[in-house]
Amino acid sequence: MKKMVALAVCAAMCFAGTMSVSAAETVKIGVFEPASGDNGAGGKQETLGIQYANSVAPTVEIGGTEYNVELVVVDNESSAEKAPTAASQLVSEGVSVVLGTYGSGAAIAAAPTFEQAGVPAIGVTCTNPQVTEGNDHYFRICFLDPFQGTVLANFAADNFEAKKAYVLTKLGDDYSAGLGFYFSEAFQGLGGEVIQDTFPEGNADFTSYITTAINEGADVIFAPTSTEAAQLIIDTAASQGAEMPLLAGDTWDSNVILSAAEGKNIQVYVTTFYQEGGNEEFDSGIKEWINADSTNLANNGGNDTVAAVTAMGYDAYFTALEALKNAGSTDPAAVTEALPSTTCTGVTGAIAFDDVNGDAIRDTAYVKVANTETAQWDFVAEQGVN
Repeated sequence: MKKMVALAVCAAMCFAGTMSVSAAETVKIGVFEPASGDNGAGGKQETLGIQYANSVAPTVEIGGTEYNVELVVVDNESSAEKAPTAASQLVSEGVSVVLGTYGSGAAIAAAPTFEQAGVPAIGVTCTNPQVTEGNDHYFRICFLDPFQGTVLANFAADNFEAKKAYVLTKLGDDYSAGLGFYFSEAFQGLGGEVIQDTFPEGNADFTSYITTAINEGADVIFAPTSTEAAQLIIDTAASQGAEMPLLAGDTWDSNVILSAAEGKNIQVYVTTFYQEGGNEEFDSGIKEWINADSTNLANNGGNDTVAAVTAMGYDAYFTALEALKNAGSTDPAAVTEALPSTTCTGVTGAIAFDDVNGDAIRDTAYVKVANTETAQWDFVAEQGVN
């Protein structure tokens, strides 16, 4: 059981300027994210949020001493097999706390490495319940898949009067399988019928899957997949004239998806953590920062669209700073002790951890639709569960 949450608001920090005191000490924060593999595009955008936050607040006062904050970034390659090695690299670098990862499978695989080393981790958008279950060192600031799956099932039933859903997930992917399960469970609980299908690693042809969805008379297609698979699914659905909407979770909230859907007669709806326009100061600041650096622009998919995972990365950084302040120490054990009672008011909303698993206390998701003419996300609704 994790400790009860106590109030420690960091609202003032979220737009703190650079501190003027010259810091003689350094505290390291690990960035455990994919820069390659199936989740590389999303991982880069999540990392951008962390890096931008570090540029806004590059120092922090811990126990009366000013520290420079150094980000130690590793690529877990979107791989559960390679995640422990990447985690070990962060441990060997002497980080005080870890942020990440985009992709629940890698987070689950790396958790024992962080636990054995006594290093706490703050999940940014890893939504599978297994990330935090049964341990006292992994926390997270995002909603969970049981909630997200239920939100999507309710949305399908309420907005499309859907009675039959085709659910397509990737074999061996904890995020994909988990979110597919929770959506299916909730949709069936609403009286709907679910047709379940899976595709293997490396699959590049989704023709048979979309054909099945059409022939079975599905009212919606739900595909909680990586952005790489999503692009192929969108292309195939459009080419086959699929008229039912495509639904997906937070991984599809990417300008990669907007580019794939642009100019196509297709409907794409996603649930996510943040809608661009939710905080004008943050949006304008990070857009300026992204556009000022060609590498940042490339890592954001070539434009300055603000992804929700970027905003979440920003908030995770400030949550980590607040935990370090609360700990009064850079010792990972002290940070672990401080995290349950750490809260932060970020650009994505209030952040606090529950007293069971250290999961975020969140009860709302944003639903948005891809505008295929403007290649932008249009806000649809804030939605909870029925």
